Amino acid sequence: MPKILIIDDERAIRNTLKEILEYENYTVDQAEDGPTGLDMLIKDKYDVVLCDIKMPKMDGIEVLERAQTLAPDAAFIMVSAHGSIETAVDATKKGAYDFLQKPPDLNRLLVTVRNALDRTKLVAETKTLKKKVAKSSEMVGSSPALEQVRKAISKVAPTDARVLITGPNGAGKEMVARQLHEQSNRSNGPMVEVNCAAIPSELIESELFGHEKGSFTSAIKQRIGKFEQAHGGTLFLDEIGDMSLSAQAKVLRALQENKITRVGGEKEISVDVRVVAATNKNLLQEIAERNFREDLYHRLSVILIQVPALNDRREDIPDLVQKFLQDIARDYGNKPKSIDAAALEYLKGLDWRGNIRELRNVVERLVIMSDDTITAEDAKVFSGK
Repeated sequence: MPKILIIDDERAIRNTLKEILEYENYTVDQAEDGPTGLDMLIKDKYDVVLCDIKMPKMDGIEVLERAQTLAPDAAFIMVSAHGSIETAVDATKKGAYDFLQKPPDLNRLLVTVRNALDRTKLVAETKTLKKKVAKSSEMVGSSPALEQVRKAISKVAPTDARVLITGPNGAGKEMVARQLHEQSNRSNGPMVEVNCAAIPSELIESELFGHEKGSFTSAIKQRIGKFEQAHGGTLFLDEIGDMSLSAQAKVLRALQENKITRVGGEKEISVDVRVVAATNKNLLQEIAERNFREDLYHRLSVILIQVPALNDRREDIPDLVQKFLQDIARDYGNKPKSIDAAALEYLKGLDWRGNIRELRNVVERLVIMSDDTITAEDAKVFSGK
């Protein structure tokens, strides 16, 4: 049940608001002044706070400012009999969700509270999703090769340096890109991913830079490209070795000038984007064969991170298998299966040309086909090797 705190020095106002909100099945607590309200915010968790502005001891704006640290997830609705547009704007700038004038209109009050609760719920869901994403991009293992990658990420992530991630398919290049974003100063901004190999060459420019309405036959409305979507965050260009030469030229210009132009447009649009690229190709060889621009390569490869193949970090296979067993059980809603030591040793000895992606598929197959404990015999029969 949603929990609401009312901070107001007028007993009559507190009691009236409490009665209205409890009738709507909210749990309501009261505080007669700012310091008492802050103490209650420290001791308990509230979804919404209705806070008067003009109060003795401590005014509502100061309560709001202090609460940003003490209870950052609570949505503050400021209430005042002496309200003005300037007061409302000031409260909003300092983090208030909304502003109501006394005496508040009943319908407006209830709608504002419901909207504030929706906002609080969305914030909580976003945090949960971010934790899930961070967990899914966690790099599992303690091999020297993986530790080298972790060290590179920790040094590079806090900077805005462009990074080129190389390595075979399925080795975890996307996880490295996600770690670079999560550990960067842009982690609160978006991370936008583009698989350059999956987009036809005639559409890649529209995908990256957007297009104006009518710029080509099927452009029935304006489209915002990935560079603009990633403004303030990270743009991850996966499989950049498959990008057409014409698109490469435009990406180079965007990196040089931090500006893009939509397809069919003339206006230059400033973008603040950190570009992280990845490829399974040897770009130096692609440059020699004139399939990739050398100047773009040097723009992208300020820092190079080589992701090792799974065959080069076999000691990480047991940890990866245990993680996959947990993940698959959670996905299926089942209890995680166990695997015996002999089965793990057998998996460690196999050739993993498909890398981590292939290992995950094999573990899922073993979970489906085996009994509660996965044995070495199961691994031999169902691994497909």
